[in-house]
Amino acid sequence: MTAQPNPETGAAVKAADRAHVFHSWSAQELIDPLAVAGAKGSYFWDYEGRRYLDFTSGLVFTNIGHQHPEVVAAIQEQAGRMATFAPAFAVEARSEAARLIAERTPGDLDKIFFTNGGADAVEHAVRMARLHTGRPKVLSAYRSYHGGTQQAINLTGDPRRWASDSGTAGVVHFWAPFLYRSRFYAETEEQECARALEHLETTIAFEGPSTIAAIVLETIPGTAGIMPPPPGYLAGVRELCDKHGIVFVLDEVMAGFGRTGTWFAADLYDVVPDLMTFAKGVNSGYVPLGGVAISGAVAETFAKRPYPGGLTYSGHPLACAAAVATINVMAEEGIVENAARLGESVVGPALRGLAERHPSVGEVRGVGMFWALELVRNRETREPLIPYDATGEAGAPMAAFAAAAKAEGLWPFVNMNRTHVVPPCTVSEAELKEGLAALDSALSVADEFTDRP
Repeated sequence: MTAQPNPETGAAVKAADRAHVFHSWSAQELIDPLAVAGAKGSYFWDYEGRRYLDFTSGLVFTNIGHQHPEVVAAIQEQAGRMATFAPAFAVEARSEAARLIAERTPGDLDKIFFTNGGADAVEHAVRMARLHTGRPKVLSAYRSYHGGTQQAINLTGDPRRWASDSGTAGVVHFWAPFLYRSRFYAETEEQECARALEHLETTIAFEGPSTIAAIVLETIPGTAGIMPPPPGYLAGVRELCDKHGIVFVLDEVMAGFGRTGTWFAADLYDVVPDLMTFAKGVNSGYVPLGGVAISGAVAETFAKRPYPGGLTYSGHPLACAAAVATINVMAEEGIVENAARLGESVVGPALRGLAERHPSVGEVRGVGMFWALELVRNRETREPLIPYDATGEAGAPMAAFAAAAKAEGLWPFVNMNRTHVVPPCTVSEAELKEGLAALDSALSVADEFTDRP
């Protein structure tokens, strides 16, 4: 499943990248991007012929794996028939993509506004909420990520916000539930849920309910740590929003389209938001696409009043054709069910087994193909393996862990003191066992940095 080694071409690709490509979230002179020659299914490989099992799904978007032939063919067919067209027209691929998405969203989220990706989906969801309510403020959680555009980055609750935080974006952050590192001194999930809801209700009261347009939450926070909320929490947020006339926005950019073993993570909690953002898995990232699924009440606001927003490439035919093919493939091949089954029967038990063997593993959490290992120096104190937002030498333990994983042929998803297990939802049991064995070996390196007796 790898091409013949071609180091000369790889060197040329790398040289052009280093000379001209400006990379996201990076100090440009301190990075060393791998030159990728190809990808197929759950694997990719470099120009030296080294193959890696992709436990990142790109950036958690290749839910159907790399280069699925039916989706590639759909893009090719659409390019030959109608490569692009302006968003003001009714186009078959666009209409069908919207229909298929609306069939799967919960409740009456039946109108679909297409964007180019997840960040601008969040931007437009917030704009819709503000216009619908006539209110300025938006509440979002610490330990969250909503995108790199101006409003989305202000909503974000991790250090990537700091450099761009304007302080005037109308955003108020609050603590969402996370029992392992509870801000509420909780000892049980029930306590964590109740105290987190009380904290949110108090925040709403002190900010002024009549000033709050929306509460924006990742249904299951992704990059921030894959922290499934305790039972009852999202339902409690829904009740608070209903009580105060606040728009409830769920961000499903990472958790949606099969990642959690359901079409949307909201399905796990039997909750229906007013707006839902999506991207990534909607077409496995083959062509950039995102969107907002809109409830009837919010859509009615713009029935006779123009919505003041749009994008040149909203509902781009190539992206929508890829979405149609992706959703159909997921349904026909049982990909959502595969994620659920293997998450429960293989990944969860295996990761809990790793936690028993490795002192560096403080907690295992997740569902479907959406898991995280919290790596710690000390299980008793729960001190993270590296400090919060560590850089340079302070981040060396996680860098050593990642290097060890790559040496075993596993490409890991690493963020702060965590490694996430987020392979394609098409991954096989054999591939999972291969990756988990490599992870087992790499965790032995992380163990060396713990406070073992």
